Amino acid sequence: MDLGVVDLSRLQFALTALYHFLFVPLTLGLSFMLVIMEAIYVMTNRPIWRETTRFWGKLFGINFVLGVATGLTMEFQFGTNWSYFSHYVGDIFGAPLAIEGLMAFFLEATFVGLMFFGWNRMSKLAHLIVTFMVALGTNLSALWILIANGWMQNPVGAAFNPDTMRMEVVDFGAVLFNPIAQAKFVHTVSAGYVCASVFVLGISAFYLLRGKWTAVARRSMTVAAAFGLASSLSVVVLGDESGYALTDNQRMKLAAIEAAWHTEEAPAGLTLIGMPDSVARTTRYSVELPWALGVIATRSLDKQVTGMSELVLRAQERITSGVIAYDAVETLKGNPQDVAARAQFEAHKRDLGYALLLKREVADPRQATPQQIEKAAWDTVPSVPLMFWSFRVMAFIGFGMIALFATAFILCSLRLHLQTPWFLKLCVAAIPLPWLAIELGWIVAEMGRQPWAIEGVLPTFLATSSLTRGALWTTIIGFTALYGTLAVIEVRLMLAAIRKGPYDQDPAPLPGDLPAVPVTA
Repeated sequence: MDLGVVDLSRLQFALTALYHFLFVPLTLGLSFMLVIMEAIYVMTNRPIWRETTRFWGKLFGINFVLGVATGLTMEFQFGTNWSYFSHYVGDIFGAPLAIEGLMAFFLEATFVGLMFFGWNRMSKLAHLIVTFMVALGTNLSALWILIANGWMQNPVGAAFNPDTMRMEVVDFGAVLFNPIAQAKFVHTVSAGYVCASVFVLGISAFYLLRGKWTAVARRSMTVAAAFGLASSLSVVVLGDESGYALTDNQRMKLAAIEAAWHTEEAPAGLTLIGMPDSVARTTRYSVELPWALGVIATRSLDKQVTGMSELVLRAQERITSGVIAYDAVETLKGNPQDVAARAQFEAHKRDLGYALLLKREVADPRQATPQQIEKAAWDTVPSVPLMFWSFRVMAFIGFGMIALFATAFILCSLRLHLQTPWFLKLCVAAIPLPWLAIELGWIVAEMGRQPWAIEGVLPTFLATSSLTRGALWTTIIGFTALYGTLAVIEVRLMLAAIRKGPYDQDPAPLPGDLPAVPVTA
């Protein structure tokens, strides 16, 4: 195999996935914020809430279109760049994606046109229901995609069939209710709600600083502060649950995140900062919080958090067991009726994927030396410095969001946000932070699974298509140019809509509204 092709295939998918996920969180969050704003309009019958909903709906529409366009290319890549992945696990992985298209995407595609063009063609309540269906569709779309991704992280409900040489579903219910998928869904969706809340908060603060469209800005800021505070708190709580799920299902990822090179005496301490050294396999200049990791990761004071060195030893054992399963599969290829080989396979089939790690070193895993087995076992350790710092920056931003929204909520409740220009400027400056945290979160989720395309089942380097480096460079350059153009279009359309505002000029102040003057005046 050409490892350069593997690296380029991974690079292309990483670029398209990270780019696509610039649009997804805002779509997830804005959709439900539109429901909240329109529900207030339906209940109060105040036109200002109609204008507020329509304004943010316009920004939602721009973002929605770009999200759909960039998402389609990702699904095609499974066939073009990852054909063996599609062949090997397509029966399981393809089902959630198909349901996402048939259920969620068609749902939102059906109602999104009604939402934009049906304001004057249906009752207020009917239009609110339409808006809710769009929000439901976008979030259901995330659910099914994260069920597929969660299965990649924790491949339950499936088994390798030596007769077809593919993975097949044995329990679709287990795939649906995969604990990793559940944790990822609620955490990811909550992060999207935070992202949209910061977006609305920041733009509203910008309007208040400029003294423009203050009636819409004040109301939008209040909704964003309340929705964002609830969402940011849930992100941290659900993120903790997501981390707890790693304790049972992805221990190597957890150990890499915490730079836990060795198993410590329970309860383990949490390394707040430090410099992980992958060569010396230690963390230099570490500052630890005693007991914290043990309590967070195991919910106890007496259970251990297994370190990477011990996990590597377990990986060596599983590789050795997997070689036995591999030998049985090779025998069954020639004689499917061999009872002894089938019994041998059944006893060791759980570790077959670990034997495939040896194919990076040797064509036939049965010929691997102990040194090659040890090297393959250490290959199961992801990039510790990348995992360690990506997680900490993400977590730091997450706690910062709680402080931001708590302050915004207090100021909005006391109607003091117009008297604090420093805070309004902070809200504007904070707009990019949720996107940074979300992208780092996906880096932790996906890089932490390496070297696996499917955890414990299929190594990434075996999952690619038979492409050339030239073909991959061509598509990478093409995608970069296309997505760069789309990014410019997105930003210009967004900025144009923000500059134009909800209406051409501010209407007469409503009772109780403050004068529309710049806060800095």
